[in-house]
Amino acid sequence: MGRSCYLLSNHGYMGFSLRNLLSRVHCLGFFFGRGHFFFSFIHIFLVIMDGWSRYQNYKRAKDQFYIHGFNNKIALNYIDSKCQRMAAKTAAEELGMKDQIENYYKNSGVKWFHYIPYFMIKEPFFLLKKIFWSRTFLEGHYEPKYDYQAIFKLQAV
Repeated sequence: MGRSCYLLSNHGYMGFSLRNLLSRVHCLGFFFGRGHFFFSFIHIFLVIMDGWSRYQNYKRAKDQFYIHGFNNKIALNYIDSKCQRMAAKTAAEELGMKDQIENYYKNSGVKWFHYIPYFMIKEPFFLLKKIFWSRTFLEGHYEPKYDYQAIFKLQAV
């Protein structure tokens, strides 16, 4: 008799038998096993898209800091999440503005343990908002305005 999701036997206490229990566990494994695979695939895709979006934030922040110098309004655009702050800090560090941006975030009340993005706390239904999906996973391609490698080579000479 093959495994199926139907009751195989009504023998035992209150209609439960070992065969019946194993049949039910097998059914759960069938559905949850596929669910774990699907979740893993979606999770990997979202992590890659989040990394892509943070790289676009980094390039944009670097251009903005290079053009305007350190500006609180620019740093404020990247304060929402830990990943965005890290992208802005990396861009500022490469341009010699690390201390300024760290002081700004410290004075704004950002702590090292603030991993959960602020918008998730303010808006509990953030998953239903278009801006969440577009800003977190679907950030458009940003082409840098300057060739920083060439600029840094010229400055080194």
